[in-house]
Amino acid sequence: MDAFYVSVELQRRPELRGKPVVVAGSGPRAVVTTASYEARRFGVFSATPAERARRACPDAIFITPDFDAYRERSREVMDILRSHVERVEVVGLDEAYLDLTGFERPRAAARRVKAAVTEASGLGCSVGIGPSKLVAKVASDAEKPDGFVVLNAEEACDRFAGSPPGLLPGIGPKTAERLERQGIATLGALATTSDELLSEWFGARLGPWLGRLARFEDDRGIETVRFAKSESRETTFDQDLTGLGELEPQLRRLSEQLCATLERQDRRGRTIGIKVRYDDFSTVTRARSVPAAMNELDAVWAVAVDLLRRLDPPRPVRLIGVRVAGLDEEQAGVVAADQLTLSL
Repeated sequence: MDAFYVSVELQRRPELRGKPVVVAGSGPRAVVTTASYEARRFGVFSATPAERARRACPDAIFITPDFDAYRERSREVMDILRSHVERVEVVGLDEAYLDLTGFERPRAAARRVKAAVTEASGLGCSVGIGPSKLVAKVASDAEKPDGFVVLNAEEACDRFAGSPPGLLPGIGPKTAERLERQGIATLGALATTSDELLSEWFGARLGPWLGRLARFEDDRGIETVRFAKSESRETTFDQDLTGLGELEPQLRRLSEQLCATLERQDRRGRTIGIKVRYDDFSTVTRARSVPAAMNELDAVWAVAVDLLRRLDPPRPVRLIGVRVAGLDEEQAGVVAADQLTLSL
């Protein structure tokens, strides 16, 4: 979907169309969730600190996120996709992969899906088609908004050879920095770097995998059913907190939210964890597995607060989180191979 959260807001406030609109929280440490394309021209993108976005684009209109509305509109869009294509893998509120293998004319099928989404929901989207999820994903981002790009792996290698490695999902800023320190500044350069060198720099598993990514080699199949392996809640404080007396009520509140969701979904997990980010941005996690899966607040809270007390954070804390992992481990997604994949 194109600037999904902003697009939902613009349907409710059409007078803002054509203006720089930013969906972001209001706290001093809030970050941008989505920015309109008008705001992006000023360098405002997802994950940009909200204060920096305000300085970069003083005329931007800021809107507080309404995730209930976004989830509802997401369900609407995904229902439209499933009404046209049997095999759909939802990977977020605003993105899905569609298996087009069974269509005699996959491009025409994709155009019908794209038109149906816009007609039924009023929201814009971009489509990428390729022989793999990786190619389809990058193609779907290539000509936003309202894009429609079809590429095979070789064409993707040629088209994005001059792009930075961070273009690809899976290559984050730190990995990109490490590559640049080795003189690898483009996907073309990464694709032609030997596995031996990459293994020397990044290890025997990660190194060659980075090379395969740059060559757009991807054999992952569509998963028509996806089960989250964990559920978490976290919050960044407007001001750093110090001491268990200040931190425990925050952790309790997050545990209540988390357990309410798990109980509503009737899901349980055996591993309870906490996450603490200090004022210097260093992050520590602690986790403990228990004999039986749980989602009850008293049980989850007992483990979480004990982990926090044992950690006893020695520095001011800017973020805290709680997580229940190992959810529904007996369930598995359905995977199929050799598919022509569309990313929407």
